[in-house]
Amino acid sequence: MAERNLDFDRPIDRKGTKCLKYDFAVERGMPADILPLWVADMDFQTSSYIQDAIVETASHGIFGYSESDDAYFEALQGWMRRRHQFEIEKKWVVKTPGIVLALAMAVKAYTKCGDGVLLQSPVYYPFSEVIRDNGRRVISNDLVLGEDNRYHIDFVDFEDKIVRENIKLFLLCNPHNPVGRVWTEEELLHIGQICLRHGVTVVSDEIHHDFIFKGKHHVFAGLSDALADITVTCTSPSKTFNVAGLQASNIIIKNENLRKAFIHQLDAAGVSQIGLMGLVACQTAYAHGDEWYEGMLSYVRGNIDYVRSFVEERLPDVRMIDLEGTYLVWLDFRGTGLCQKELEDKVIYEAGLWLDSGAIFGKSGKGFERINVACPRSTVQEAMERIEKAFTK
Repeated sequence: MAERNLDFDRPIDRKGTKCLKYDFAVERGMPADILPLWVADMDFQTSSYIQDAIVETASHGIFGYSESDDAYFEALQGWMRRRHQFEIEKKWVVKTPGIVLALAMAVKAYTKCGDGVLLQSPVYYPFSEVIRDNGRRVISNDLVLGEDNRYHIDFVDFEDKIVRENIKLFLLCNPHNPVGRVWTEEELLHIGQICLRHGVTVVSDEIHHDFIFKGKHHVFAGLSDALADITVTCTSPSKTFNVAGLQASNIIIKNENLRKAFIHQLDAAGVSQIGLMGLVACQTAYAHGDEWYEGMLSYVRGNIDYVRSFVEERLPDVRMIDLEGTYLVWLDFRGTGLCQKELEDKVIYEAGLWLDSGAIFGKSGKGFERINVACPRSTVQEAMERIEKAFTK
């Protein structure tokens, strides 16, 4: 059986499929004809191996409670070994319907109401939501945009915040969404040394770990036994294989006490097995999805290169932040001189684009827009030409 879904140029109409990106614009306050490049899923069909496995499973006609077996773990173990040089044991894996749920469970497991939880703004907005909505305080070690057009960590401020706010939990985004950094081994070890010194547990969201275009992804827990002992590693096939709607994530926790505390919160929330189709998709993706993954990654790299060239050549007041990982381009519109509302209105009503406003990622994201380029090249071209028309009048 050969992989069939390798034509990433082919537009696929997602309208009328209950698609969050395309079918709910008006419900979310956007014009009906807007072009959406906001939410982080892809406009590509997933691997044909996954499609076929789901169809075969559906043909059985019984969709009762299901659980993973040894083949599921072996597929996950194999992917983490060959793609990330990270060895895992079966008992370390806790399955959840998604990583945001896992973040919330970690906040409840490792902190108490009123505690501060550390993150690094601008960052994926559910980080802040799961902290605030669970009665904890958001403490930010803001990332610093350097002259090299990349974001950096202020390590002095990082440690100072931990000490002053008595931080016991840090939510790490690795690679970082939305700024596109692939943290180096040296940066991660520096973070780790500080966290070890002050007894801080680290939840490392590594959902974008398969999208690396510069540098090398380092699993935070894989850098040392000591770091593995304080880390909850969050992984999922959802971004890599475009199966977010099937809701399957693998949370890897080596430390038994951390794992028990995490599972306790899952139990308290009434979360047990994940869905059958999520299990099937995850196992199939990691066992048979390599060819599709390599083709998709190469195609997305081409889209990123296209956007970079377009911005440099045709958008004098816009800057694309250097993207090392993820398929989410971080565009700096501050050179336009527009205030936040003016920027949003121009993007939505003049360019006709639904992007993710940088402001939702934290105060330091104001003046930026996040654009998802995991779609056919024709869609990316259309989006960039709309931006050019709106911003270079």
